[in-house]
Amino acid sequence: MNFTQELKQELDALQAKGNLRRLPALEHDGRYICTNGQRMLNLSSNDYLGLAADIELRKEFLETLTPETFLPTSSSSRLLTGNFHIYDELEDELARLFGTEAALVFNCGYHANTGILPAVADGQTLILADKLVHASLIDGIRLAAPARCIRYRHNDLNQLERLISQHGDEYRRIIIVTESVFSMDGDRTDLRELVRLKRSRDNVLLYVDEAHGFGVFGPTGLGCAEEEGCIGDIDFLVGTFGKAVASAGAYVLCSRTVREYLVNRMRPFIFTTALPPVCIAWTLFIVRRLAGMNERRKHVQHLGERLRSRLAEQGYTTPSVSQIVPMIVGPSADTVIRAENLQRHGFYALPVRPPTVPEGTSRIRFSLTAALTEEEIDRIPL
Repeated sequence: MNFTQELKQELDALQAKGNLRRLPALEHDGRYICTNGQRMLNLSSNDYLGLAADIELRKEFLETLTPETFLPTSSSSRLLTGNFHIYDELEDELARLFGTEAALVFNCGYHANTGILPAVADGQTLILADKLVHASLIDGIRLAAPARCIRYRHNDLNQLERLISQHGDEYRRIIIVTESVFSMDGDRTDLRELVRLKRSRDNVLLYVDEAHGFGVFGPTGLGCAEEEGCIGDIDFLVGTFGKAVASAGAYVLCSRTVREYLVNRMRPFIFTTALPPVCIAWTLFIVRRLAGMNERRKHVQHLGERLRSRLAEQGYTTPSVSQIVPMIVGPSADTVIRAENLQRHGFYALPVRPPTVPEGTSRIRFSLTAALTEEEIDRIPL
């Protein structure tokens, strides 16, 4: 059997299990997805505040641009000629809003999570990661070898405390790694308790990914860490602009020393062309308006509560406490059928299957945005 035949055999096996993926051919029409002659309400977007479809917001931003400031490429990495002033402006604004010493912007959340841990970990480092952290963090942990990693049971902070106590004297550095809002279950971790565990030993650091919390939680939209009052206790506070902020890129809030170290040691930052300055300008434009978007935040959280209530009425148990609401079906093939039924009724919701989630927990992941209405949530055929 040659190489191509081996790959084909693996693809056939994925299809037999109902886990084969294909890129969808679709068009975007505001809140809707158009594909195969159907126009469906988009329930699979991470556009949590509904900003991506806000034409008026885009018009306002475009009025700030001139041919001189519309820069569609940086043409270089930031360490060469790609460090335009707008990058520094965004990082200064983030540090000011969060009240931290420094911020560093990356091309995407995947770059952040695959670059930070390998840069700061070594053979004397123990990484304690929640079992359900995102694939980008898992890849970052793998790249951090020879650092050792133990993955504690999801949100089992008692086990985490035991692991810290058991291994605290064996390693120079322990890094706790978690998400604030988990991408597939929509549940949250207890950041204040994690801060308590971090403070229990001088050699413990805390890494929190706020990809699904930034923009959605907190009095001014800075995330769960703002809501729980512990921004200053988190050593690596990571977030993304590609979800609630309707842009691209990611950030870490940290000390000045950590920022300088990452600039010198973080490979995905050093060896990549920086994001286009116009993209950074759009991100800054939105970030400066986040504090005034409380009504959008309240609305999307209300929609989450409404959908969870409907699922409970249908006998589903969901771990969600956020705008991400999974309907856990179980078998992959059954989940695909449920997604197809939703699409026939005009709702673009997609099946999430292994390896993204564990075997036997395939689900429809409803990803809600502030652009939706109560009536539309009530019409979803569960």
